[in-house]
Amino acid sequence: MDQEKTTTENQNLGTADLKRVLGFGDLMSMACGQIIGAGIMALVGVGIAYTGRSVNLAFMIAALLTIMMAIPMVFIGGTLRLRGGNYTILASLMGKIWAGAYIPIYVLGNISISIYSISFATYFIGLTGLAIDPILVASVCMTTFYILNIFGIQGAAFLQNAMVVILAAALVAFMAFGVGKVNWNGAFGGDANWMTGGLNGLFMASVTLTYATGGATVILNFGAEAKNPTKDVPIIIIVSTLAIAAVYAVMSTVAAGVLPVSEVAGKSLLLVAKEIFPAGVYEFFIIGGAMFALTTTLNATLGHVTKPILQACMDGWIPKKFGYIHHKYKTPVVLLTLFYVVGMVPILFNISLSQITALVQILSKFFTAMLAISIINLPKAVPELWAKARVHCSTGMLWFVALLGAGSQLFQFIVLASNQPAYIWIGNLCMVSASFVYAYLMNKAGKVHMEVSYEAA
Repeated sequence: MDQEKTTTENQNLGTADLKRVLGFGDLMSMACGQIIGAGIMALVGVGIAYTGRSVNLAFMIAALLTIMMAIPMVFIGGTLRLRGGNYTILASLMGKIWAGAYIPIYVLGNISISIYSISFATYFIGLTGLAIDPILVASVCMTTFYILNIFGIQGAAFLQNAMVVILAAALVAFMAFGVGKVNWNGAFGGDANWMTGGLNGLFMASVTLTYATGGATVILNFGAEAKNPTKDVPIIIIVSTLAIAAVYAVMSTVAAGVLPVSEVAGKSLLLVAKEIFPAGVYEFFIIGGAMFALTTTLNATLGHVTKPILQACMDGWIPKKFGYIHHKYKTPVVLLTLFYVVGMVPILFNISLSQITALVQILSKFFTAMLAISIINLPKAVPELWAKARVHCSTGMLWFVALLGAGSQLFQFIVLASNQPAYIWIGNLCMVSASFVYAYLMNKAGKVHMEVSYEAA
């Protein structure tokens, strides 16, 4: 492993200078807010279009695939405080070139930030009935939470906690009002509307919905701002993922079982919500459920998304001035602006949700597979910290967990690639190849001097 200790001229420029203010409750609300978002509010209709009423089964398969990948992250999160999130994992356990190649893919992959604002606009216009341009609504939404995060993680976390409480109440209301109106005949099979796309449709729905059940592992990116990450992160990843997956299974049963499948396929939850809720409760669900689900995810994403690239700035992959941290608010304002622009591009150019999802998911599977594989290097890379890790196992079990996580990503990649036009996955492979060329050239130019960006906690 090639890592070199370095210092910086600007002591305000670095992940080590971020405020460590996030406790267990803050991290749990960030994880839940990240999971509950565009997935259930925008993609459940996509899942129904793929597989009909078996979307509830698809959610369970999606949760299994998510947990398979989450377990390797539990081992890493229970061993190290990661100041640069996934970037630090690759840098520490896979080496310099892998870390460098991850950077352009990570930046491009976060074009998915736009999904939350685009979906928010759909619900806002549906609720108000205003004849307003959805691009304008989505842009205002994105800009509002960008500004909020400029003023620091503590304020964003406080708002997140409040919104997640209201969001939970709205989801409970959807299940409580909806289960009594479900047509239970065929809800679990034996119906023409069950697995409408066959096995391929079920798998495609499951892989697509991993975007809904995934998200908890992003709290690894809050390692520099967490009070006790090695204790809190492993618990939060597993508990939040399983709990919300169970909620999703019930919600999707309602979403696909109240109205005919043909009416809800490819649609948001607006139609079903109008059917099951009385006046007043419907408005509460749209605001406190749909809109808060999307904005909590957007808020959590903007809170964590800059941390890997901030560390990359420290290491020389990107000019250090881009990693400038505001003296008062301790936020990486330049990088936050970069991701704001990345998220605004699909909004302004009206790129569809399905196109964004396909691009992001295929791009990410290769590197997430390598993140899983990387845990086999924990005992060798950080022997002292591994010996004291909160989550520990034998070498053989470590290999099993690594292969399990990588296998789940490989399966998803195959399903996604086989259901996309050739130009989509060929383009993705070209981008991955280009990212390694970028890493090689930057390293060869001698501009990269990597510091150790993990700590014991």
